[in-house]
Amino acid sequence: MEVTQVLLNAQSIDGAVRKNAEESLKQFQEKNLPSFLLSLSRELANEEKPVETRKLAGLILKNALDAKEQHRKFELVQRWLSLDGNAKSQIKACLLKTLSSPVSDARSTASQVIAKVSGIDLPQKQWPELIGSLLSNVHQLPAHAKQATLETLGYLCEEVSPDVVDQDQVNKILTAVVQGISASEGNTDVRLVATRALYNALGFAQANFSNDMERDYIMRVVCEATLSPEVRIRQAAFECLVSISSTYYEKLAPYIQDIFNITAKAVREDEEPVALQAIEFWSSICDEEIDILEEYGGDFTGDSDIPYFYFIKQALPALVPMLLETLLKQEEGQDQDEGAWNIAMAGGTCLGLVARTVGDDIVPLVVRFIEENITKPDWRQREAATYAFGSILEGPSPEKLIPLVNVALTFMLSALTKDSNSHIKDTTAWTLGRIFEFLHGSAVDLPIITQENCQQIVTVLLQSMKDTPNVAEKACGALYFLAQGYEEMGPSSPLTPFFQEIVQSLLTVTHREDVGESRLRTASYETLNEVVRCSTDETAPLVLQLVPVIMMELHNTLEGQKLASDEREKQSELQGLLCGCLQVIIQKLGSSEPTKYVFMQYADQIMGLFLRVFACRSATVHEEAMLAIGALAYATGPDFAKYMPEFYRYLEMGLQNFEEYQVCAVTVGVVGDISRALEEKVVPYCDGIMTQLLKNLSSNQLHRSVKPPIFSCFGDIALAVGEYFEKYLMWAMSALQSAAELSTHTAGGDELIEYANSLRNGILEAYSGIFQCFKNSPKTQLLIPYAPHILQFLDGIYMEKDMDDSVMKTAIGVLGDLADTLGNHAGSLIQQSVSSKDFLNECLSSEDLMVKESAEWAKLAISRAISV
Repeated sequence: MEVTQVLLNAQSIDGAVRKNAEESLKQFQEKNLPSFLLSLSRELANEEKPVETRKLAGLILKNALDAKEQHRKFELVQRWLSLDGNAKSQIKACLLKTLSSPVSDARSTASQVIAKVSGIDLPQKQWPELIGSLLSNVHQLPAHAKQATLETLGYLCEEVSPDVVDQDQVNKILTAVVQGISASEGNTDVRLVATRALYNALGFAQANFSNDMERDYIMRVVCEATLSPEVRIRQAAFECLVSISSTYYEKLAPYIQDIFNITAKAVREDEEPVALQAIEFWSSICDEEIDILEEYGGDFTGDSDIPYFYFIKQALPALVPMLLETLLKQEEGQDQDEGAWNIAMAGGTCLGLVARTVGDDIVPLVVRFIEENITKPDWRQREAATYAFGSILEGPSPEKLIPLVNVALTFMLSALTKDSNSHIKDTTAWTLGRIFEFLHGSAVDLPIITQENCQQIVTVLLQSMKDTPNVAEKACGALYFLAQGYEEMGPSSPLTPFFQEIVQSLLTVTHREDVGESRLRTASYETLNEVVRCSTDETAPLVLQLVPVIMMELHNTLEGQKLASDEREKQSELQGLLCGCLQVIIQKLGSSEPTKYVFMQYADQIMGLFLRVFACRSATVHEEAMLAIGALAYATGPDFAKYMPEFYRYLEMGLQNFEEYQVCAVTVGVVGDISRALEEKVVPYCDGIMTQLLKNLSSNQLHRSVKPPIFSCFGDIALAVGEYFEKYLMWAMSALQSAAELSTHTAGGDELIEYANSLRNGILEAYSGIFQCFKNSPKTQLLIPYAPHILQFLDGIYMEKDMDDSVMKTAIGVLGDLADTLGNHAGSLIQQSVSSKDFLNECLSSEDLMVKESAEWAKLAISRAISV
């Protein structure tokens, strides 16, 4: 095949020519993969070929080695590993040759492809000579080849995990990269790619950062690069410092003063992309210190071995004024632009993190700035003062903040209605939202909202909802937190007298012409939901009146004519918001018998609307409607059975939706809701549901996060159908055993441990449901063969020592269920178990009351089982 022409055709503006070429490439790939990949690599390496075909050849090559979806990626890796060795060697030779091409696009593409190959080969101990041959290139070639080689080393460090490369090679990579960054390297392009390569290589440098001399050298070179005349090098060098701040926080003490000086200079004088990274360095230090404080509770003694250096506290007197200066560098119109990010916003975000890190100490430094600027004629100064106040409301104690809020509140309410500047109204409404979020509610002893000012606050917020979309959106947000603060106030809420007016105003916002701007539509519905959720019984009749209103709105979206795709997207977003609103209303009215009884008159019509929404077949709506149906099932209980014949096919579609796995996960949750609502009436649908759930568990195409809820769902189904579950017992137990083995061997980072715990929780909830469903039934003996394995699983998770509190509670519950259901059959097994006794004692002395309660019940059940 003449591959050049086909690659040119694949980029043709003529659709038919393009489609034809893509088809030819696909056939070539399927018919003879080695030859296909080799042709592409030769195209990429051939200097006589046009740059467009070389670049596309490299791109197709890269996509033949990697994919976003895990299962697809796995297939591509296996395919490459099984390729003929001779073909692979030729492909690799072409790729390495391309690194010295004079054409930069070809070089850069080759760098990426080599990195993808290294990501597959190096962990398999293949292509061991790669790093050596790249390193030998760095020292002797023309500048463009040196640049491409350093770029390749950078990408390689991104693809490969550090434990795959031995320390000697790591040292050589770092030496080459750091030399490429240093000022003695005359070529700017080489310095830039070397600095970017270091960013990727930092994860490999653990040993080097533990060595004082090597660390000093790396830090000196990076700090020097922040002063390079080339802006992109300065930016990349600060990006390295940001990464070092989180990866090597505990090694920073000797350098922190120098880093402060260079970041302060960059923030005040450098171009925006560089200044943003300099601010990001301090945000990153805050993140590290907040994490340490959260983990260890902040009570450190001077000789403690916890690596906490109080960098932010020490820098405070200089850092806060530097950040406050940035707040005055606002851009016109930034509040209208959703994606805006500039120095003022970065400075405010960092100030907020500093407040969370040091608490009360920040307040006097910021108050001085507020007092100086809040009444100035220049809008920038007034806005910066308001933004500074809003930024420090999370972190310092209520005792320190509330006196300030009491003084500021009247002033801010006045600014929100009277200030002529839209920026200031936007920031003022945002700040009010933060006040209500952090300083209002049952947890705060000193109320800032009184009977005297409540009316004024509501009036001003409702007035502001008529303002420009960005101000209206922030006003909705403030009202959201105002309502939330009254959630646990008892039978009466100060918002009750305004409920009707608030709801009416929010519905009016949803009909504004410009509601599509600035997230306003979403904000208004989210706020309406929160106002309903936090309302009291006094306003239940008004919530009931809202049902036909929202139903009508949803009905209107379904009556629409054929729409263009962007209009269809807006419509499906609106349907999602309306389904979400109905879900909250159903949950609210369904939670007390009198309102539930009245609400039931609408149930048939609402279900009819949800089924029509499903018929529109859009993933986002599907998810919201599914959640709302779960709420409806919970409210209607066994009566929900009448909807099942029509609804079942959509339930099945949801369970089969592997692509949009969130939809699948939500549907699994709804199967649980329906099982609890219908109990034995779910039996006619169980074969289909269980078959699909077991299929989902065995699929490697379904996102792993959906698997734990599937196991919990087994428990729900078992509890609903009782001993009828015998039909599925063997299959369910087999799936549970495989998953149990997987979840007790967890080597890996926090993310893997978190996943293992959610998997364990799902498995334990399944076991618990299955034990309870066979309790007091003659079929209990069916469970006896599984008991040893379950105890082994409980031993396994206890020995791993990494279970979280919720797993602990479920696990001790399952130990109790086992004893309770199997009686003396379990007694002797529990006595032989390696860790049951220790585990029980640990749970009995737990500070978590729920764990303790479960353990006391389990202790009783076990002593009964042993004494029989």
